Amino acid sequence: MTENPRPKTASLFPDTRPEAEAVLIGLLRQAPPWRKLHMVGQLNQTVRTLALSGLRARHPEATPQELRRRLADLVLGPDLAARAYGPLKEQERPDAH
Repeated sequence: MTENPRPKTASLFPDTRPEAEAVLIGLLRQAPPWRKLHMVGQLNQTVRTLALSGLRARHPEATPQELRRRLADLVLGPDLAARAYGPLKEQERPDAH
C-alpha cells in the first residue's frame, strides 16, 4: 500500500469538485508574482466597492466625503481613522440623535 505524502487538507471551495479545485490551485501556484499581486489588487477594489455600497445603503444622505470617512472606520478601525482623518461630525455619528 502506498501512502499519500501530503496530508488531506480542508477544501477551499466546498462547492467545487476536488479535481477542479486541484487544477485551480495548480494554476494559482504557477502564476507569476505580478499576476498574483494584480489579483489581490482586484480583490481589494471589489471589497472596497462592496463596503461603499453597504455604507451608501445605510447612510443614503451621506456626502462622498462622509462615505470615505466611514470607509476609513471600517478599514482602519474607528480610533485610528479618527486620529488620521479627524472625528466624524456629530450629525454623522451613528449614535447621534
